[in-house]
Amino acid sequence: MRRTLISLCVLQAFSPLAWAEGTPTENTSLELQATTITGEMDNETAQGPVKGYRATRSASATRTDTSIHETPQSISVVPKDVVEDIGATRLQEALDYAGGVGRANNFGGQGLTSFTVRGFTTAEFYRNGFPINRGYPSMPDANGIERLEVLRGPATMLYGRGDPGGTFNVVSKQPLAERTVTLGSQLDDQGMKRGTLDASGPLDEQGRLAYRLNVVGEGGDTFRDHVSTERYGVTPVLTWQATDDTKVIFEGDFMRNNHPLDRGLTRFANQRGTPSRDTFWGEKYAGDLHNDNNMAQLRFEHLLNDNWTLAGGFQWLDGTMKGNGVEANNATSLNADGRTLQRNFNYRKLEWTDKDYQLNLTGHFSTGGLEHTLLTGIEYEDYDYKSIIQRSSATAGTFPIDIFNPVYGQPRPALTRTPTHDKENLKTYAAFVQDQVALTERLKLLAGARFERFEHEYESYVPNVKSWNAADNAVTPRVGVMYDLTDTVAIYADAARSFKPNTGASRQGGGFDPEKGKSYEMGVKWEALDQQLSVDAAVYQIDKKNVQGVDPVDSAFNVATGQVRSRGFDLNVAGNLTPEWRVIGGYAYVDAEVTKDTTVRTGTRLANIPRNSFSLLNVYEFQDGALKGLGLGAGGKYVAERAGQTANNTFSMGSYTVVDLLGYYKVNEKVRLNLDVKNLFNREYEEGSFLNFYAYPGEPRTVQVGISYTL
Repeated sequence: MRRTLISLCVLQAFSPLAWAEGTPTENTSLELQATTITGEMDNETAQGPVKGYRATRSASATRTDTSIHETPQSISVVPKDVVEDIGATRLQEALDYAGGVGRANNFGGQGLTSFTVRGFTTAEFYRNGFPINRGYPSMPDANGIERLEVLRGPATMLYGRGDPGGTFNVVSKQPLAERTVTLGSQLDDQGMKRGTLDASGPLDEQGRLAYRLNVVGEGGDTFRDHVSTERYGVTPVLTWQATDDTKVIFEGDFMRNNHPLDRGLTRFANQRGTPSRDTFWGEKYAGDLHNDNNMAQLRFEHLLNDNWTLAGGFQWLDGTMKGNGVEANNATSLNADGRTLQRNFNYRKLEWTDKDYQLNLTGHFSTGGLEHTLLTGIEYEDYDYKSIIQRSSATAGTFPIDIFNPVYGQPRPALTRTPTHDKENLKTYAAFVQDQVALTERLKLLAGARFERFEHEYESYVPNVKSWNAADNAVTPRVGVMYDLTDTVAIYADAARSFKPNTGASRQGGGFDPEKGKSYEMGVKWEALDQQLSVDAAVYQIDKKNVQGVDPVDSAFNVATGQVRSRGFDLNVAGNLTPEWRVIGGYAYVDAEVTKDTTVRTGTRLANIPRNSFSLLNVYEFQDGALKGLGLGAGGKYVAERAGQTANNTFSMGSYTVVDLLGYYKVNEKVRLNLDVKNLFNREYEEGSFLNFYAYPGEPRTVQVGISYTL
């Protein structure tokens, strides 16, 4: 079934019909009557498409349709055009050009990568304002992304529990008012084969009922030995304009990801060199981990009158990750010879369900001569998680392998221990209020606060691990001010707090105090080159306390007493240098370190955080003449040295520079061809680490070709 889906998409994309001529289709979104999206993108909205690389509006930072230039926070928007130009198949590829966003743990290749933003690791992801990072979800496929928005700094006031470094919100593709069907196919020289379908249009004569359907099928080999991947998904969206004032949206995402548990390379202190980046030290008979994720959203918007809008909805998440894997036993699993690794065979079954309810009221009014945009909202979330992990014996000699010359096919050891068997439930009750006030024509204020209660229950079935219940209340305020120095230059300042419950059990048997953060940010926003290029810069400091660390009494447990600090500078650009030349990228300087801990020395650098990082994508598209429709581009990414773990003694991942080339040709209004070369100079590097002995290698030089055809 899965291979059939891939084959059908590929065959359709390459069928002779793909070369037929026809009239172009205008992309017109179906929105509430108060908002109109045209095919030329003259009136961009916060949820709609972006013309080119420069977005002008966003709802992620305020939950209201607000100009990015007037929002007192650093925001980067990666639009669909960027995703298409670089031939991205995964969300993390698009984030490479968001500016200051790095990669951390990729969870053994299971589809979810955690990222670093402003010195902190986060996996906080939202889809149309709803949380989708519960459990072990697969990242939304690139085929369904309309725009990807990066919020730097805490977003807790609007979204609840989260990390203070940053948050990501995916705005998914929505139905179009006119019928269109696009078939696509991508292949690369590592063995990847991918087919996609993007279909949309009205379902009735009046255009009040419309749909969008994105389908992806992907499979094949990777650059890692004995590691192949399989991924397929269906994302349907239905919109119903029930009345002139009411719109209802149903959206689903049903994703299946099958991939071996692949932790990458080992980086033990006594290791004699580094194995080849394609070395896999698992076992083929372990098979895949099966990561199945289901998501359904039911959203609505209702115009109460010209000034007030009621909106909200419900999201349901359900997922499992189960299967076998092979891992190193622990941080001392490499023998004294520097090459013999002690492994364990394991089985895991992780299950989660999450239900999230939201209701927001937005109003525009004047009081005392001041213009207000008031937002109030309530939210309830109920999250359940269950896990069981069984492993074979950790005794040396039970299941070893030579990491430099692996010999596969050892007998499968028996599962003799169950170190993890637990369940937890986390309920969240929240209410928030936010006001955006125009104090003068040039001076604007944003202020708000969130009031939240968490009720957390943890139950363990493992001997000597105690169950516990905990409840916490949090108030997370935010205040920002923006001043327009000129019509194109604005300065701002922002302060906010964050709050995030810790998980697991302490040595004493109870839970942990929650993580708490505070952030201060000052910046400038410049709309350059006749407002065709956005240039933003900011300085910041973030402090976080109650970070989990090793219990000094018993290293098998953690304590939440650590404190860390990050401060630095961001510079981001996006837009057009000329009508033909568009760019997006950024530079980040980050100084992130431990300021207090029970075991880690003060001043220790935080894991996976480079002091300096830079990325820039340049694309030039010929607008007329014989080369009209040809686009050529180059992307560069630099990442400085990083610590492998936040620890007194750890390995270091070296700095690296990667250059990518891209090219595409629009044969006509229907057919688009692309040719991309990733990691042109075949640099060897490590993109992120996990624990204190895993580092995942970046992919080698890869040539990718593709075609898309619009009916």
